[in-house]
Amino acid sequence: MARQRAYKRYNRTVIVLSLVYVALLFTAETAIRSGHLPGPLAYVVAVLPALPLIGIFAAIGRYLVEETDEYIRFLTVRQTLIASGLALSFATVWGFLESFGLAPHFDTYWIAVVWFAGLGLGACINKLLGHRLESEA
Repeated sequence: MARQRAYKRYNRTVIVLSLVYVALLFTAETAIRSGHLPGPLAYVVAVLPALPLIGIFAAIGRYLVEETDEYIRFLTVRQTLIASGLALSFATVWGFLESFGLAPHFDTYWIAVVWFAGLGLGACINKLLGHRLESEA
């Protein structure tokens, strides 16, 4: 029961924060591109879309703490490690290419997108390895 409660809370939090992210991104994009925001306020508005994404990272951490099933926790940790490894590797390689003038500038907020894609890849790897473990048993 605790597992279901933790997982439901995690899903609900991620869905709400994702919707808030989309709303804040649209608002910031519209407000800043219109040029109607004074200097300091523009900085505040520009940072707003990052806050729900940071909240999602925190929700994943909270889920790992609240998850009582050790195997599910292991799978989630492996998934986040795969995502982190992918995002950090991409950022490192692109950073060196960019610093040597061999690649165009890459807006670093896209690293979060690469990380979330890595979560999907990690889920696929968990699924593949899970099937392999089941067939070996």
